[in-house]
Amino acid sequence: MKRILIIGYATTLLFAPFARAQDGAPTAPPVEPQVPVERPGMSRSTPPSQAVVPVPVPMAPPKPNGPVQKSLVRITATAVDPDYKAPWNAGGLQRGVGAGFVVSGNRIMTNAHVVANSRYITVERDGDPNKYPAQVQFIANDCDLALITVPAKDFFKNMLPLKLGGIPALESTVSAYGYPIGGERMSVTTGIVSRVDFQLYTHSSVDQHLAIQISAQINPGNSGGPVMQDGKVVGVAFQGYSGDVAQGVAYMIPTPVISRFLKDISNGQYDEYPDLAITYAKLQNPAQRKFLGLTDDDRGVLVSSVVAAGPSDGILKSGDVLLSIEGHPIASDANVELDGERSQFEEVVERKFKGDSVKLDILRGKEPMTVTIKLFKPWPYSIQGHSYDVRPRYVLYGGLLFQPLNLDMLEAYRTSDLRLRHFFEYFVLEQIYVDHPDVIVLSNILPDPINSYLAPYRGGIVDEINGKKIRTLNELSEAFAQAPERLVIRMIGDGPPLVLDRNKVEAARERIKTRYNVLKEQNLEERPASRIAATNEKH
Repeated sequence: MKRILIIGYATTLLFAPFARAQDGAPTAPPVEPQVPVERPGMSRSTPPSQAVVPVPVPMAPPKPNGPVQKSLVRITATAVDPDYKAPWNAGGLQRGVGAGFVVSGNRIMTNAHVVANSRYITVERDGDPNKYPAQVQFIANDCDLALITVPAKDFFKNMLPLKLGGIPALESTVSAYGYPIGGERMSVTTGIVSRVDFQLYTHSSVDQHLAIQISAQINPGNSGGPVMQDGKVVGVAFQGYSGDVAQGVAYMIPTPVISRFLKDISNGQYDEYPDLAITYAKLQNPAQRKFLGLTDDDRGVLVSSVVAAGPSDGILKSGDVLLSIEGHPIASDANVELDGERSQFEEVVERKFKGDSVKLDILRGKEPMTVTIKLFKPWPYSIQGHSYDVRPRYVLYGGLLFQPLNLDMLEAYRTSDLRLRHFFEYFVLEQIYVDHPDVIVLSNILPDPINSYLAPYRGGIVDEINGKKIRTLNELSEAFAQAPERLVIRMIGDGPPLVLDRNKVEAARERIKTRYNVLKEQNLEERPASRIAATNEKH
């Protein structure tokens, strides 16, 4: 999946050189100002008797959004990013700075990417030299939002919670607050609202939600800060294009997404966004519309495919025409009228929650009918997005590292293998997950005499071991544990199988573990790091 958006972006400051006279160089005599001399017959544009009256320019108040300093905080997070090439290691240590703002209930809102994978978080407020330890309450990686809190007594005393506004109008002015590079104190930049549209949220790299493009500069350190208009929050700064791609193009998370996040966690947990799990085609071609039995009312989109693991399976079919959703007519360009604005019809689903139902009017075989779908999030999409606060799953056997295919693993190895790319890109569309819930890849080899000459198998996808189909990483682990004297591992595609001698593998175990500092030979569960720490503390 190609991605050109990145979280934050850096700009280059251009400094104009100051001119000065060199030591010992002759200096030019001062030039006297020239005063124009009137000559007979010359005319002036302004008669002598007519005075120029300056027109007063209305000035905006110095602080149009009030004392934002009393609501804004600076967040410093120390994170550990998993090492997918050596998943038994703790991972790489990272430190980043972002912003946040106080909302109701003594909570601080920020971006998920500011605190994801964090191990230690501190918060600073205006006029206070102390750094206060903070904790993550809720994190929503699919919409890049998080809530943190500060346990310290009286931290929120004299701090003002901000209120949410609506969607700002196009060309209206907004102000972004945060702590970007270039200084330690609060920064404010101003710009206009230039676009309201669905955009890819790069923190997950797979989720698309409503986003608002603004011309205000958003730099590293602005992330998580409020974007305000008329004293209310109209968005959270979160991403932009790199300077090499576009200039002055930044995005904020709008209040419908923020409000949905706050409502989702009101029951004490975050359930993520549901999805219809379908693909569709727009129906703007007159001949195609006539073929499907549609009129010239410019309504309807065509269902191309239905994901078997999604909520629409068994209810919608390929070839159905979606006419309306929850009473909102769907135009042939897939848009609906929602709150006075044209939005993609998926926005109706976006505002619902796990377990909610959505009603669709459809045309099937030129016959109208109504269907109801109970919503949830299909699990196969998860491998195509980034994962956070989890440990990589893997099995190490005979120096051979086996891992399930996902976006993080794929980016770690930067592979160009076409088969791996195909399995990743079409994991959902071709329903590869039915036969391979885990696409198990021989991702790395720790060189040792027992695995010499096995390099050509690197990047191969495991199909079966000793004649038994392998569908999950757990099945792979069991096959190794119960293996006879010889293991015959067949990969997907043509070519001879990979063969290992069990006795030689067992004899080499301690040697390989010592040589490569392998603390644990397998991990079959993706448990959040916070839960791992809590479990360790109990024991």
